[in-house]
Amino acid sequence: MRRNDKENEVNKRTKEHQFRDLQNAMGVSFENEKLLKQAFTHSSYVNEHRRRPFEDNERLEFLGDAVLELTVSQFLFKKYPTMTEGELTKLRAAIVCEPSLVSFANELGFGKLILLGKGEEMTGGRERPALLADVFEAFIGALYLDQGLEMVISFLEKVVFPKINAGAFSHVMDFKSQLQELVQRDGTGVIEYRVLQEKGPAHNKEFVSKVTLNGEELGIGTGRSKKEAEQHAAQMALDILKAKAT
Repeated sequence: MRRNDKENEVNKRTKEHQFRDLQNAMGVSFENEKLLKQAFTHSSYVNEHRRRPFEDNERLEFLGDAVLELTVSQFLFKKYPTMTEGELTKLRAAIVCEPSLVSFANELGFGKLILLGKGEEMTGGRERPALLADVFEAFIGALYLDQGLEMVISFLEKVVFPKINAGAFSHVMDFKSQLQELVQRDGTGVIEYRVLQEKGPAHNKEFVSKVTLNGEELGIGTGRSKKEAEQHAAQMALDILKAKAT
């Protein structure tokens, strides 16, 4: 056996072991392991192995993107019943954006499993953010095809949803949403807003609003609209709750 053939055989066995380890670590067992391998196959690898029937992961990435949006949307819809459509959209965008997907992929060690062409390997493709994000989406697509939506949700319950529950994406919410998320996470009670005062002429009104938690005042804010006053009250409440927690 020639040296290159020996190296290829060793690399193949190593990858197979890594794929098995990945499935064991995640508690997933693919019925069609070709789908799993395809999820990690970059187009550059396919281009260098034209004599073999390899498929790249681009179609799986397309499917995985849609499945990820659906499952994350469902989770947020149930978790945050008071959030508006705009707020939910903004939060979902932060969860499924490239930097977030890259962090999920890195946490799972996906980079070392990717099948790359030599040129892409030499230019650092294994650490390229866009490539890692694509692989994560392709894996979701492969898992959906092989195991169905419930298994995808089960996987996300281990990898993604705990980070949402821990407030990892709260920074993209407005102050009212952040306060609601914090209270829901701690299970500490009910938030209510009340307008205390309206001042000034009709064309230049100023509102004063109060936010309470279980009837206890947490913050007071002013603004040119009720919404703005509530946002400022929520901002003060967040500062108070965070100070108490430290």
